[in-house]
Formats: sequence, C-alpha cells, structure tokens
Amino acid sequence: MATRALPRALRASTSILSASRPTILPSRVVIQRAAFHISATRLQKKKKNTTTAPPPEAGAFARTDDSITVEYPDDSSQLPSSRPVDSGIGRAGQNVFPTLATFSLQGKVGVVTGGARGLGLVMGQGIVVSGGDLAIVDLNKEEATKQAENIVETFKKDYPSAKKIPKVTAHYADVADPTSVDACIAEIISEHGKIDNLVTSAGFTENFEATAYPIDRVRKLWGVNVDGTYLFATAVARHLMDRSSPGSLVFIGSMSGSIVNVPQPQTPYNASKAAVRHLAASFAVEWAKAGIRVNCISPGYMLTALTKKILDENPDLKEKWTSLIPQGQMGNPEDLMGPVTFLLSDASRYVTGADLRVDGGYTCT
Repeated sequence: MATRALPRALRASTSILSASRPTILPSRVVIQRAAFHISATRLQKKKKNTTTAPPPEAGAFARTDDSITVEYPDDSSQLPSSRPVDSGIGRAGQNVFPTLATFSLQGKVGVVTGGARGLGLVMGQGIVVSGGDLAIVDLNKEEATKQAENIVETFKKDYPSAKKIPKVTAHYADVADPTSVDACIAEIISEHGKIDNLVTSAGFTENFEATAYPIDRVRKLWGVNVDGTYLFATAVARHLMDRSSPGSLVFIGSMSGSIVNVPQPQTPYNASKAAVRHLAASFAVEWAKAGIRVNCISPGYMLTALTKKILDENPDLKEKWTSLIPQGQMGNPEDLMGPVTFLLSDASRYVTGADLRVDGGYTCT
C-alpha cells in the first residue's frame, strides 16, 4: 500500500534499487574473494619454489644478540689516533665565503671534552674553522697537545691568507672527578681569559648483556657519560653567570638515548645517553633566564677510527647497522661540524632544549 502511494518515478527507482541489491553486490563480493584467493595461491606457490632457507624466527631482527661483547680499553693510549679532517674548502671552492655572519664563532672560546680523538676532535676543528679559539680537554694530555698542533697546522694550510691564527690549547681532566674538572676550568680561563661555549664529547660505549655487565664498568661508564657532562656543564654555567654573559652549551648524546640499538646489547649506555638528552632539556629551562642555551646533538652510527676498528673485527655488524639506516650508509665525523657550529653560534639564538639527531634517518623508522 505504501509503495502504491509513492509517485511513479520514485516507485520505479525504488524497484530498481531493490532488484539490484541481491544480484550486483553479492556478485562483486564473490569476484573479490576469488581474486584474493588466486593471488594468495600464486604467492604461496612462488614462495615454495624460491625459498631454500627456513624463515627467521619472528622478531629476530628487532632483538639484541647477547653474543656480541665489546669492552672499552682501560688505557686511553690503546685507542687509535685520529687526524683533523678536510674542512671542506677544497670541495666548496669559491662558494666557501660569504655565509651568514651569525654562523661565525669569531671572538668566542670553545671547550671540547674528549676532544683529542674521534667526534670531539672534528667538532673542535669545526669551532676553529668557524673563527673561534679552542681548548681541547682529554684524559690523554699528550694526545690532546699533538692534536692542538695538528689543528693549527691544518688551519694554516687551508687558510693561508687568514688574518688571525686561532689559539688552540690542550688540557688534562678526568671529567668524572669534580676536583679535576674545576682545576681544568681554571686553567682554561687562565690561558684564554674566558669560556663562551662548551661541547661535552667525552664518553664511551661498551657491549655486554645486562645480566653479565660488571657493575664497576657500569659505574665508570655513567661517571664519564653522565657525571662528566653534568660537572663540566655546571662549571661553565657558573663561569658564565659570574660574568653575566650569555653562552651556548652542546651535549653530545646519541640516537641510543631515544631508541634501542640492535643487535648489540648496551642497556647502560642507552640509559646514560637518555640522561644526557634530558640534562640538556632541564638545564635549558633552568638557565634560560641567564641567557645560557643548552642543546643536544644525538649522532647515529659514525665511522670514527675506533668504530672502524670494531667493524673490521665484526664485519657482519656493519651490514646489519647500515640495513637499518634509510640513507643506507654510516655518517662521517665531519657530518657533525655544521650542526655543532650552528648550535654554538648566534644562528641558533632562539634554539634551546633541542635534540638534533644526526643519524641518516635511523630514528624515523
């Protein structure tokens, strides 16, 4: 009765819709299922014919491997020596200058802990190339002295017409010892007159499964990575506050402070770098009123001399690492020269509490 009361055109369209539902829609569902079934069958046949090895255990690529053990040498003289890198003038040619004036570190004095080798050495060189003076701090004073001379000689070679030769000095410090840190800071101020910038690059990593990690080594690792960062940062901050001067501090963290590396087990190291990252954020808030900026750089896998030595002894490890990096390769120490210069300079004067990840995209996935 209700249908008859509808207009003829509407009754016709209603009849068409009613008639179409049982015929068109089910046939589409059947076709889709058939197509899926065929595709799945073909995939299964192809896999059966080409697979020769058993599939890996579920989750295997996302787990640590307890068999990987790497112990950091107790004697720093056992570490491979580094060399200053090409600062880029040869590659950039006529485009080296000019650049934004705010990136200059001219007139600034920067301190780099762990500055005699690896990442610290190259970042210190970046400070010098950008116009700043440098104080290299290291547990190995002899190596620091040699590298200070190398940096100056490299600068003279790269910039023969430079009007000012940078002042680069070497200093001893056990970064985990408050007395040693205070003595080092006093020595730097005595030689340079002031401190404007700090890069805390002193640190190390080891690989042990957590249940077998010797507690004395855990404490040593935390002493250098965390206590050393805290002690140097607070010492430099006091100096800046006494001078009523702004400054910029950069902590060298690690992508390991945000993710868990695989396959090597390194829980205490990961936790220590998470602490470094949050120290930077906490100090940034606390010291903002004093004009002191604090930021963190979190490198990914970098090909330092020590890393190369480890990978030469564990060739499969490099393949596993690079397979997880979107850019498909490990970084070089000089990849940190630009980021550290940016964060130390006035180019980043409104940046504080940030964590700049330099990891080839590793932590994006």
